[in-house]
Amino acid sequence: MCVTAVESRPAGVIGASQSPVQRPFGARVKAFVALTKPRIIELLLITTVPVMFLAQQGVPDLGLVLITCLAGYLSAGGANALNMYIDRDIDALMDRTSQRPLVTGMVSPRECLAFGISLAIGSTLLFGLAVNWLSAWLALGALLFYVVVYTMILKRRTAQNIIWGGIAGCMPVLIGWTAVTNSLSWAPVILFLVIFFWTPPHYWPLSMKVKDDYARVGVPMLPVIASNKVVAKQIVIYSWVMVAVSLLLTPLGYTGWFYTVVALAAGGWWLWEAHALQNRAKAEVEGVKLKEMRLFHWSITYVSLLFVAVAVDPFLH
Repeated sequence: MCVTAVESRPAGVIGASQSPVQRPFGARVKAFVALTKPRIIELLLITTVPVMFLAQQGVPDLGLVLITCLAGYLSAGGANALNMYIDRDIDALMDRTSQRPLVTGMVSPRECLAFGISLAIGSTLLFGLAVNWLSAWLALGALLFYVVVYTMILKRRTAQNIIWGGIAGCMPVLIGWTAVTNSLSWAPVILFLVIFFWTPPHYWPLSMKVKDDYARVGVPMLPVIASNKVVAKQIVIYSWVMVAVSLLLTPLGYTGWFYTVVALAAGGWWLWEAHALQNRAKAEVEGVKLKEMRLFHWSITYVSLLFVAVAVDPFLH
């Protein structure tokens, strides 16, 4: 999905030509877990569970929460595994992805493909049978959008890739709401839009940091084809829209004072960091002094704080 995290890379690379008998069982298990990109899914669950509290206007059924999280993990994990299967050629050429399981040979392409498809089917059935079929179709739609629309069509063709591809990462908000209500409402749509406008300014700073990687493999992320000043300007525009949209929940009656205070404070700090990055880009600061990763790291904190406020607000509203 479009929500991202910087992954650490362990020392020591297992050659892709290594035979299966030379791959330890424990390491193989870890490799299959790595195919699901668990650190990224953590952020997806942060946007799913709080919306369930908002939909319930209190504490939802904890069994339902657990099943929704499990099915959501399996669905997103299947999408991530299929993404790695499709992108294995460029992953081998990029520094930050050079130790992924398909590149090192810990998992074969055929195994990865079967694993991803199995997770996709299993998660859809789990959602449908244990939660509801509306949530199941939303989850399957998110998976297909990420794999087909983003990974196969947009990613290598247009700088708009992360903008529209980010729709898949917005779907957990809708899934969390429908898991509780089996219906949709304006509240999850607003939060869907918050994540939609959050995704580009979340991902573009990371893309600025690793743009040489993307340029090497011909992936036209915006920082690859545009100057830092242009990218920073786009980050500021999306940031303002994101913060404005996040404030719509209260006047529509879904949240109260607590959420509003958190949204204003966290959004205000985000805008400060976004404009600071733009000022450095305008001054043609480059390298470590550009400090683009400050906004990237804050973006993760921002979305965490905002959705914690979504979960807490019903108890104070």
